[in-house]
Amino acid sequence: MRSLLFVPGDSDKKLKKGLGSGADVVIVDLEDSVAPANKKAARDTAAAFLAEARAGDAPLIYVRVNDFSTGLTDDDLAAVVAGRPDGIMLPKSTGGGDVARLSTKLRVHEAEAGLQDGTIRILPLITETGAGLLAAGSYTPDLPRLCGLTWGAEDLSADIGARSARDENGRFTDVFRLARSMTLLAAAAAEMPAIDTVFVDFRALDALKIECEEAERDGFTGKLAIHPAQVPVINAAFTPSAEAVAEAEAIVAAFAGAGDVGVVGIDGKMFDRPHLRRAERLLARARAARHAAA
Repeated sequence: MRSLLFVPGDSDKKLKKGLGSGADVVIVDLEDSVAPANKKAARDTAAAFLAEARAGDAPLIYVRVNDFSTGLTDDDLAAVVAGRPDGIMLPKSTGGGDVARLSTKLRVHEAEAGLQDGTIRILPLITETGAGLLAAGSYTPDLPRLCGLTWGAEDLSADIGARSARDENGRFTDVFRLARSMTLLAAAAAEMPAIDTVFVDFRALDALKIECEEAERDGFTGKLAIHPAQVPVINAAFTPSAEAVAEAEAIVAAFAGAGDVGVVGIDGKMFDRPHLRRAERLLARARAARHAAA
């Protein structure tokens, strides 16, 4: 997943536009972008959209439900699971226990909808509260349905009382850099992809490009988007270049040809087992990008 586009769940027009955005994942948002008075209408719109989208050739579709503390999560799931979303985004996740709790709920809803157990994946937002950030290490490879980890800055800023998540130069301040780093480390520990947070100034595409390139450099495999115009920039940044693919293929081929060795040499450069692992992961991302573009 390179680009994951948030679309308000109460706007049928925007949801349909999202399908043609080129995003790898369209996230039907029932949470922040929907006013409290519109929650029920948004569920109805989302359910109708899922039914229609599943009749055609659609990208992956996730639904961001309201978090457990709102008391709205069960109503959200009851409305959308029958539409077979590919995943549920869980906001304000407070740890691996929340993923397990949501998985149990999904199992019941899947059974009621006649879906195979485990069909729907879970993508938690893990840093939207101080408690959630401190529990980043509780996500493990054996958590059911977990498909990645992502983070958020805006809700965290509200939770801790920060006036802004960024400084005067547009860079994240220390607490939010910590949240970003913890997401990367937690994803590595859970053996899951790390998805970078949104860039809220959707008109500043040059700045978005820089942030995407930095995220890809550091180990993120994709980024959340809030506007269709951001999707091509994100897709380009998180699609491995032809040069990177060629180098990775050469590393994999060299190790395959050398037998059970710890180090190989290519054009005067030394590559060891960590380089091989990185090369294999990059090639997997390249294959996924080709599949998404097909």
